[in-house]
Amino acid sequence: MKDIFRLFITFFKIGLFTFGGGYAMLPMFQKELVEKYGWITDEELLDYFSISQVTPGVIAVNTSTFVGSKVKGFAGALAALAGVILPSLVIITLIASVLSKYAASPAVTHAFNGIRAGVSALIFASIIKLWKAAVKSKIQLAVALISFLTVAVFGVSPVIVVAGAALFGFFFYKGKFAKEGDSK
Repeated sequence: MKDIFRLFITFFKIGLFTFGGGYAMLPMFQKELVEKYGWITDEELLDYFSISQVTPGVIAVNTSTFVGSKVKGFAGALAALAGVILPSLVIITLIASVLSKYAASPAVTHAFNGIRAGVSALIFASIIKLWKAAVKSKIQLAVALISFLTVAVFGVSPVIVVAGAALFGFFFYKGKFAKEGDSK
């Protein structure tokens, strides 16, 4: 029961202190789940984020469910899911009740501008950390750069890019491992 409660509190904290959606949660996921508790590795976090990109739903919800399930099965998945959703539910309800009155306020506008800038920096820091864990060869560098350009320049859906990268990886590494197996 202690582990279930720890999952809930950890994901509640992530949900409470992260603004900007799933990508903005990445630094907290990395710090809490990988560094602090060791529930998952950087590679697993990348895998969960990748899977969350191509499955229906919000990245944070999907990732929390995957991690909770890995740590404590179905009960862990529910605890992590409840933890990450509850803060947003409460905050959105409170904001919706007062935002319409103050949305045009310069203070609110400036606060959101600051939040956006801070979130962008957090996302960038996570990209650098995860890049180091994910891109370890020239072929992976090529896949990463092509994927980035395909989404950023040509506007292709991330779902298609992730699926294409998965297919490329499957066929590229399948052939590579088959050749290595033949030489043994």
